[in-house]
Amino acid sequence: MKKLLASVATFATLALPAQALDLSAMNAAERDAFGQAVRSYLLENPAVIIEAYELYQQQQAELEAANDQLLVRQLAPALFEDDRDFEAGNPEGDVVMVEFLDYRCGYCKKAHEEVKQLIAGDKNIRFIVKEFPILGEESVLASRFAIATRKVAGDDAYARMNDALMQYRGKVTEGSLKKVAGKLGLDGDAILAMIDDPEVSQQIADTHQVASALSISGTPTFVIQDQMLRGYVPLNGMQELIAAIRAEM
Repeated sequence: MKKLLASVATFATLALPAQALDLSAMNAAERDAFGQAVRSYLLENPAVIIEAYELYQQQQAELEAANDQLLVRQLAPALFEDDRDFEAGNPEGDVVMVEFLDYRCGYCKKAHEEVKQLIAGDKNIRFIVKEFPILGEESVLASRFAIATRKVAGDDAYARMNDALMQYRGKVTEGSLKKVAGKLGLDGDAILAMIDDPEVSQQIADTHQVASALSISGTPTFVIQDQMLRGYVPLNGMQELIAAIRAEM
């Protein structure tokens, strides 16, 4: 309701001369007449309320996007140049894309295959993964295991583990993770021995700090160049945004 009132106020500001809105200069009868005139107009033209509300939403979205761009530029080194983060795609790509993900997030799992299709089909994207566990202890354990996999066995092993964890649907325990590692031909015991390493903890903490600075509270969240996409976006939506970004380069 507050947003609706704000949108009506926005409409009034746009549609009437500034002097006419100086209610303090009106006497009681004039204020009453003005209020009745506005009410009558809106009752006769209710679509104006929707139009004003849509304009208000658009303006708010534009303000949020501008703020996101500023924050991304300020945090660019932490977003794009942290060598602790796994990278895929083209390291020299003209577009850089970062995903904040959680292995227990249903929409992250849904987006996973589409992100893979995007990178496979567009050979000029540099893709970065930010381990951002936010859905409880199982999420944290899965992210620790993924990060430890990279430390123990390298990028290829991490890529396979990331893929396996996105497809995994069971309860996340040390035992279940060890089984996943075994199926991938990896040393689960060696990986488990690394999950509580201070460097693993620090990486996750630093990612949470960056996310907080960007007002990211959910997954998946994508940063594509200086644009932010909060939540699941289908493949064609990501492709359209990337095309628009390239058109502005």
